[in-house]
Amino acid sequence: MQDHLRRWEEAGDRRSVFLRCYSMMTENMLIAVARGEFQDPLWVNHLLHHFADYYFVALEAYEQDPATAPPVWQMAHDCCKSPRLKALQNLLLGVNAHINYDLVFALSDVLQDEWEALSPQQREVRYADHCKVNVVIARTVDSVQDQVIERYDPEMDLVDKLMGSLDEWLISRLIASWRDQVWRNAIDRVVASQAERASLTQKVEKACLEIANSILFKQ
Repeated sequence: MQDHLRRWEEAGDRRSVFLRCYSMMTENMLIAVARGEFQDPLWVNHLLHHFADYYFVALEAYEQDPATAPPVWQMAHDCCKSPRLKALQNLLLGVNAHINYDLVFALSDVLQDEWEALSPQQREVRYADHCKVNVVIARTVDSVQDQVIERYDPEMDLVDKLMGSLDEWLISRLIASWRDQVWRNAIDRVVASQAERASLTQKVEKACLEIANSILFKQ
């Protein structure tokens, strides 16, 4: 992660916008795990690393042959080449791809083998830990805006001052709502038959591309 960040930031590659955010978020997550903020820290740590694998597998695919990467990641990476886009758009395109797409599969992967054996109470623990991540995201957002977004788009500093904490709250609520849907999509995938999974994957991909287009203000 740090190697990619260094190269991209030195080259002015806007893919560093999302990756810097992701690096900060990962660091804060590891701190939260170490502090005992989650009910099952081992499970959260496992999910955190498996989740990261999805990002790097998609990135490797894109760098070898863009057409082989998931379409939502193709769009996110391709858009980093456009000087017309704002850093916030680059960030949200990456967040959309990693949360609304990658997390559905990473979460369903780690839940798949254990789901039937989990009691209702244990399933609630899994969901509670999933929701607890929203708290870590919320306290990371302001730092991301100050250290990442405003670095590329200094005018965002004025927006930040005018809106106070409202802009951070709005972004945190947006991501929390996305993650609620991610949980539902992941559970749908866990309980689905093998035949049903293809249509579920298409549904997730379609929804992610629609969100990406809305970030780009496309109809």
